[in-house]
Amino acid sequence: MPIAKSWSVALLGIDGRVIEIEADLGGGLSRITLVGLPDAGLREAKDRVRSAVRNSGQPWPDGKVTLGLSPANLPKVGSAYDLGIAAAVLAATGAVPATRLLGTVLLGELALDGRVRAVRGVLPGLLAARTAGYERAVVPADSLVEAALVDGIEVGGVTHLRDLVGWLKGEIGLVSPEPPAPATPPQVPDLADVVGQPEARWALEVAAAGGHHLLLTGPPGVGKTMLAKRLPGLLPPLSPDESLEVTAVHSVDGSLSKSSPLVTVPPFVAPHHSISVPALIGGGSGLAVPGAISRAHRGVLFLDEVCEFGSQRLESLRTVLEEGEVRIARVKGAITYPARFQLILASNPCPCAPPKEADCVCSPMARRRYLGRLSGPLLDRVDLRVRLRPLSAISAHDTGTAESSETVRARVLEARTRAAHRWHDHGWRANSEVPGPALRREFALPAESTVLLDRAMDRGALSGRGADRCLRIAWTLADLDGEPRPGAEQVGAALDFRERVAA
Repeated sequence: MPIAKSWSVALLGIDGRVIEIEADLGGGLSRITLVGLPDAGLREAKDRVRSAVRNSGQPWPDGKVTLGLSPANLPKVGSAYDLGIAAAVLAATGAVPATRLLGTVLLGELALDGRVRAVRGVLPGLLAARTAGYERAVVPADSLVEAALVDGIEVGGVTHLRDLVGWLKGEIGLVSPEPPAPATPPQVPDLADVVGQPEARWALEVAAAGGHHLLLTGPPGVGKTMLAKRLPGLLPPLSPDESLEVTAVHSVDGSLSKSSPLVTVPPFVAPHHSISVPALIGGGSGLAVPGAISRAHRGVLFLDEVCEFGSQRLESLRTVLEEGEVRIARVKGAITYPARFQLILASNPCPCAPPKEADCVCSPMARRRYLGRLSGPLLDRVDLRVRLRPLSAISAHDTGTAESSETVRARVLEARTRAAHRWHDHGWRANSEVPGPALRREFALPAESTVLLDRAMDRGALSGRGADRCLRIAWTLADLDGEPRPGAEQVGAALDFRERVAA
């Protein structure tokens, strides 16, 4: 009873695990059995692979074929195992030698005629294979640009199952990845386009410098969305490790660019308020897929008309904002996706939202009920709150003298550099990531600097979490001012940002 093996990769979130594929040829009636917790898409692989093998000019074995995917207790999802299954069956029949399969992982979906189609998750799959010590990987030729992002593993591409057969026999070589083309960063609107709103512009700069969350409140047309869309242009570029992490999420999601897959600019994600909870935080049938918050990892999540999202969607963000990741439990297993993003909320002050506040017809109760959709626990996690006012006249603001994104970004990068140097030994990258206990103990400020915080907490206007966030904002303001540590002025300004109400 011939047995042969090949190897592929299973993904749990953005973490991969190498899977051993065994093909056992036995006697009896012609039948294909697939074991190892396959999902519906993978159970169909036995029919896809059999047709692909036959249409590639290779014989399919008569009798019973048993295919086992190990570890058997790990759920297997998707069609990326097709190429590995075909290689194991062909090696078991003796059609190809098995020597080159050792130390090689295979990823790819097979069409019925033998063509190899691209699959999601190639980047995290190869990262897992490299960590497990595998030396080579065979992927669809269409995925070579993405696969070439992984160093330390030899990568080759195939367009047809016949190409894999020829390589295993030593007759032909694999398609080599071409040198990656320079990434073209997406065009980010310039901050100079925003007319007026100096207070909101300053809050946006503080948010960019410290990685803080921001709430923008004001009537329609005052520039809330314009400001939010310009935040990615103020943020520093992603580091190499961050780029791979973000790219891995987008690879699993299937939203990578085919020409330049590496994500180097902080992403900007702005879902519509009708989005479902699974689409926002992640979910779906079987093992969960990443949601909008994970696609915004290391970038910006913008919720426009936030009061229209509904409490269930908004409250699902509370734990994520604290922990920087989302854990989704399903019957078949729990998945963890990274979700460390900057949250920008934009809201009208009332349901009718006229351009001029004097024209509002809402009662005080209606305004309170509308803004009450933003719960206290959620607002407590938002660092900066800004009230935007309508412009009185366009001519009063000369857009030619407004600071550009490049000018503001230079100050942001200087502040980020100071913060990164200060927190380097602790592993924190921005002020927003520093835990509250560290701010109160190792980096405690003198009592004369925090007297305003003490008063606010004493009268119940500030929670312990809010005080920690005030301290983080104060450190950011000190970095922007070039000061070694915050003083009473920075702490007061930080408290002023948090004590402002929406209406």
